[in-house]
Amino acid sequence: MLLTARYVLPVSQHYIEHGAVLVNGDKIVEVGLATDMRRKYPQEEIRDFGMAAIMPGFIDCHSHLEYSIMRGILNDVPFVYWKAFITEKSKLLTRQDWFDSAVLGAYEAVSSGITTIADITDTGASLAAAEHIGLRGIIYREIGSSDRKNIDRDMQEAINEIEAWKHASTSGRFRIGIGPDSLYTCHPQVLREVARYAASEHVPVAIHLAGSQEECDFIRYGSSPFSIASDSATHMAFAEEQSLALLPAGCSPVQYALNWDILDIPEVLAIHCVKLDDHDIKTLAAQNISVAVCPRANAKLGMGVAPIIQMRQAGINVGLGTDSPAAADSIDPIEEMRFTMLALRATNGKNGFIEGPDMIQMATLDSAKALHMDHIIGSLDPGKQADIVVIDLSHSNQAPTHFPTSAIVHTADRDNILLTMVGGTVVFDASDRFGHVQTADMREIRRIVGNVEKLRLRLRSE
Repeated sequence: MLLTARYVLPVSQHYIEHGAVLVNGDKIVEVGLATDMRRKYPQEEIRDFGMAAIMPGFIDCHSHLEYSIMRGILNDVPFVYWKAFITEKSKLLTRQDWFDSAVLGAYEAVSSGITTIADITDTGASLAAAEHIGLRGIIYREIGSSDRKNIDRDMQEAINEIEAWKHASTSGRFRIGIGPDSLYTCHPQVLREVARYAASEHVPVAIHLAGSQEECDFIRYGSSPFSIASDSATHMAFAEEQSLALLPAGCSPVQYALNWDILDIPEVLAIHCVKLDDHDIKTLAAQNISVAVCPRANAKLGMGVAPIIQMRQAGINVGLGTDSPAAADSIDPIEEMRFTMLALRATNGKNGFIEGPDMIQMATLDSAKALHMDHIIGSLDPGKQADIVVIDLSHSNQAPTHFPTSAIVHTADRDNILLTMVGGTVVFDASDRFGHVQTADMREIRRIVGNVEKLRLRLRSE
């Protein structure tokens, strides 16, 4: 099949005007000028999108699909109060609730142009939902033990589930990883055990790190709303997850994690990294750690703005994530790019004047590198998987479109997604009169949407 449009953005090279992408099976065969490709492949089915851009599918470097159900149930509060609220409300959800929520998130992802996710879950709902909808990615099984004597048991339970998830994932599109819980709810020995397991089994790891000032204060001083000794109104939400054996470490979260070996393994992804000093940045660079940033969620919850410019200048690879709809309200990689770009310009001035092409690379190829998947996805190169998104640029607010990368970042949104393809399979097609996800029964999705709204009302009231 030949996909043609006014613009083709391979990301690995300059955009092509009046371009085409040849897809055969699950692979990209060739990228070039539409006139040449039509002449060279006269028998191929052609799908022309007109004034649009064809580009690699967005790679969501950090997500929590199963928290889609929590969207909008708590707004306008700082991170700690939000985290306590979500922790309490999560106890009310059933296994079916988690699955329905994750399906809703996976549907929103593909309809937003996302083809790959890096999702952290302790229920497994994200894997089942993402497989069902047709996504690709890494699913990290979260583990957290605050009590030292329970770590062996909890690790074995996590390992057993990881093996079960591997067997349950039959599409070949997913890897299963492991992710220690947040540092303020996790005995440090968990970090060391996760590191040992991941190194021996070649398992990818994701860790939330230096996301908030409260986390930094807890690790350095033992004094924050996360502390079991705190008298704050929110600390009881974390009481079950705290240990009296945990003592102030007197260092930053990055140096703390380094001390417990978690940053030594070959394939680790650090998430957020909002509160870094120069020493932390040098450490992450020296350890060859990629970072997944989620600026919208961090900003909404008052966590701060990650030092993306400084990390990139230090040679750290930075990918872009949407985090949880409970925090950022939507799974929208284009909005994430736009907000990130404007926030960096506002906070760094001319020294942080990041441009549209940088943002698109961060949301595609750099995110693929962060997941160690850039050999198969992240750019429109022959031999790579046909993970492709088509974005409409025909609207009046998008004129002129002489610079398609800027037009996408500045003027587009998830409603402009025309097509999402994963491994050569169309998973979302807006030309269908309902904008159907192609791999799922829309009646089921409508049922889930109805159930989710009822559940949100119940969560708000209880």
